[in-house]
Amino acid sequence: MKGIRKLFASVVLLPLLCCALLATTASCSAAQAPATPQATSTLTVRITGIRNATGNLRVTLNHDGNVVDQRVVEIDAKALIGQVVFEKLPQGTYAVSVVHDENMNGKLDFDSMGMPLEGYGASNNPEKRMGPPNPEETIFALKQAPVTTEIKLIYWP
Repeated sequence: MKGIRKLFASVVLLPLLCCALLATTASCSAAQAPATPQATSTLTVRITGIRNATGNLRVTLNHDGNVVDQRVVEIDAKALIGQVVFEKLPQGTYAVSVVHDENMNGKLDFDSMGMPLEGYGASNNPEKRMGPPNPEETIFALKQAPVTTEIKLIYWP
């Protein structure tokens, strides 16, 4: 049971691990390239599929293996959506993860069988299945400004 719980907890952490691998590759390349001004972009994350307005949304933004921002986002009670805007981001590879923290305890909660009790999602909306998504499924390139992405939350009955 604890193994399953760890797998689902990884839904939030796996984008970090994948980005860590990319950071290693990117840092090796960056060390050889001459310094140039970094282009920036704006990323808007729209969260849909929220089952109720209880609690809040915890959004984590990862860039090249590092958590670059974490936000607590209020839920629009009428539309059951959430939205967050990240500005002045260096262009590159990112991943976003979201947890619907219904009881506002700061984490994704699980039942005694290891099934998540709250909603979760990741960039590129990997399909619902047992265990976390493949890290490559959550990564996207931020190359232009502005970019909007939508994450639909997953809930288990």
